[in-house]
Amino acid sequence: MLSARRERIDIAAHIIERCRTLARITDVPGNTTRTFLSPAMRTCMNTVKGWMENAGMSVSVDAVGNLRGLYSGAGTDAPRLILGSHLDTVPNAGAFDGVLGVLLSLALIESLGGRRLSFALELVGFSEEEGIRFGIPFIGSRALAGRIDESLLLRKDKSGVSVREAMRGFGLDVEAVEAAALDQSAIAYLEFHIEQGPVLESLDMPLAVVDTIVGQTRGEMVFTGATNHAGTTPMHLRHDPVAAAAQWICRVEEIARSTRDLVATVGRVETLPGAGNVIAGEARASLDIRHANDEVRINALETLVDQADFAARQRGLQCHWRAQMHQPAIQMDTRLSQIVCDAIRSTGVEPLRMSSGAGHDAMVMAERLPSAMVFLRSLGGISHHPDETVRHEDVAKAVDAGLEFLRRFDEAIIKAHA
Repeated sequence: MLSARRERIDIAAHIIERCRTLARITDVPGNTTRTFLSPAMRTCMNTVKGWMENAGMSVSVDAVGNLRGLYSGAGTDAPRLILGSHLDTVPNAGAFDGVLGVLLSLALIESLGGRRLSFALELVGFSEEEGIRFGIPFIGSRALAGRIDESLLLRKDKSGVSVREAMRGFGLDVEAVEAAALDQSAIAYLEFHIEQGPVLESLDMPLAVVDTIVGQTRGEMVFTGATNHAGTTPMHLRHDPVAAAAQWICRVEEIARSTRDLVATVGRVETLPGAGNVIAGEARASLDIRHANDEVRINALETLVDQADFAARQRGLQCHWRAQMHQPAIQMDTRLSQIVCDAIRSTGVEPLRMSSGAGHDAMVMAERLPSAMVFLRSLGGISHHPDETVRHEDVAKAVDAGLEFLRRFDEAIIKAHA
């Protein structure tokens, strides 16, 4: 018993060390930053590809840059369980968001030691989840769900490079995007991920099973006024969009605080022309608003659009809401999640059932496949920050639970085909 526990701790340590190895692969020296189809992403993919191949997997890269490793099943026509998470990061990230899910899943496959199951395992390292480079998230999982359209391919980054151009520049075949979509052999999806919040730590629990991933809307409110001289324009003759944006941002906070479980964030504000002695002619403020109930989220958004219009009219301005993403709340699959719960419980841990306030690839995959998600405790509730970390014991428990899940899932497939 002690030797088995020691083995799991050793596996956990290996997973964590691999996460830290990838954290050193970055486009920005001194911090961890990897965006969609960047040079660092290529290096990261090549590193993980080597680990996948050593585990006996056949590895390919699809049209949007997803790294896909296939561990075949016992039969040539075996169904496939998809395991995965993302390899890209936010700027100045930690070592575990996304990456831990990929490398923990890889460790499960390595632990099989070449043994084949009644189903194949496909491990996907998604090329893009965070939405940093092009302002739209989940490009990687959208491809598997068959949701890459022309409007997405035409989106441009701050350098004026479109998604289509970035794909071609990376050496990918844009015309093969449709071929990246899952076929009928894929039957389920499982993702491991750090919680990115404080709930598990506050309850002193290592693992949770996600029931719901909250819906979210992302976009930008644009206030348009009149540029003029800061010293010669009297206050009563100004049409200042920055003042309107400031008033609106305060209302965003007030409405979120007064609506149960609603979270709303203005994370970016830009002013044009952006000079200290010039009244700006335009102010842009991002908005990220989330709730597990889509009706509550949409009603709050409508209220905030009205509040922006009110702040603009007070100053003789125009305002315009630019929607960038509407993602409905997604329920994880009940039956698959129950298998995960039972697997966790068999390790001596009572799993917490909870909602995820963050978006994940699982919410996109759930549109195509029965999907389940496991959270691991985030120490201090910290994520999207270099201090992000996990406990070795929690990772070891997740490995135990993952292997037990594979055993139970294998039994279910065999029984279904008996």
